[in-house]
Amino acid sequence: MELAYYSDYAVRLVNTEEPARGKDALTSVEAVRDLFGPSQSAARRATDADVTRFRSVRARLRSVFEAADSGEERLAVDLLNSLLLEFPVSPQISGHDVRDDDGRPLWHMHLAHHPSNATAGYAAIAAMGLAFHLTEYGVDRLGLCEAAPCRNAYLDTSTNRSRRYCSDRCATRANVAAYRARKRLEADRSERTGLAADSAQPSSAQGDRRPDLRGR
Repeated sequence: MELAYYSDYAVRLVNTEEPARGKDALTSVEAVRDLFGPSQSAARRATDADVTRFRSVRARLRSVFEAADSGEERLAVDLLNSLLLEFPVSPQISGHDVRDDDGRPLWHMHLAHHPSNATAGYAAIAAMGLAFHLTEYGVDRLGLCEAAPCRNAYLDTSTNRSRRYCSDRCATRANVAAYRARKRLEADRSERTGLAADSAQPSSAQGDRRPDLRGR
């Protein structure tokens, strides 16, 4: 598995909730199982009790993203370390029965875990994946979408560390909102400029007044 795949576990879990909108997709054991993706053997271990446990881990992972997004680097690392201590994994070489053209296993590093429940297994992979991403790319690569009220988590993999939104949809929405705000500001300025120009013009009575020189 690629590091991006492991770190995506954390993003997927955090984004099951949209606090600013009051939305929560993590409401059933089926929703928990969907988070595992193709790892169906791990998903089958999930029970109704995991819904509450997953929500607890989700809150802790979101706190990591919030700290990173706020520039609190040490806090983000401390929060993530606490998860790593609670949900440990063991690196192993695995082939997963995947073969190359010559029939040889495609060896790769695999994060093995020995969970007591589905939550522990998922949390271990999510925390380790996020830790790999943080140490490889930097704390500032963990962000929260700036397109209010979204605030979904994302991992910035851009070459110039320029990502600000969780998706193209949010980026477009934010750009449209910014464009409309600029237009409103320009319209307000134009209106104020017009009013100022009108007030500076002499009134018609003042403009027509001429000195009366008759009889002088």
